[in-house]
Amino acid sequence: MSFYEKLSALTIELPAVAAPVAAYVMYVQTGNTVFISGHIAKQQGKAWVGQLGKNMTTGEGKLAARSVAIDLMATLQAACGGDLNRVKRIVKLMCLVNSTGDYTEQHLVTNGASELLAEVFGEQGKHARSAFGVAQIPMGACVEIELIVELN
Repeated sequence: MSFYEKLSALTIELPAVAAPVAAYVMYVQTGNTVFISGHIAKQQGKAWVGQLGKNMTTGEGKLAARSVAIDLMATLQAACGGDLNRVKRIVKLMCLVNSTGDYTEQHLVTNGASELLAEVFGEQGKHARSAFGVAQIPMGACVEIELIVELN
């Protein structure tokens, strides 16, 4: 099953690629490696605002991380010249979780993105990763994720 068939089976339609909101580009390619800039969680086109451990549950954070993975795949598709079949390997995911000082489930929030990438890309989607708790994310978003990918 192709990556696109997997997305279709999951009823996922990739959105339009977001535009940068500051002085950066959405991705940079060097050699066969693509570095995708951090994408924040969104709800209805706006920042998904919240802080884990204060006004969001781990389950909600996991859904937010999953939504970020969908946006990252849209940007990745653009970086691949419109063809996700060029993805050789999802190499590394880094997740920032807007959380209180005593919240310790950032890794579970990050699973929302990691599990979806593995579901879509199979073995090629299994990746190294980091998950951090931070005091704040731009626009008050609950989750921000960046991605490193190797292309064929």
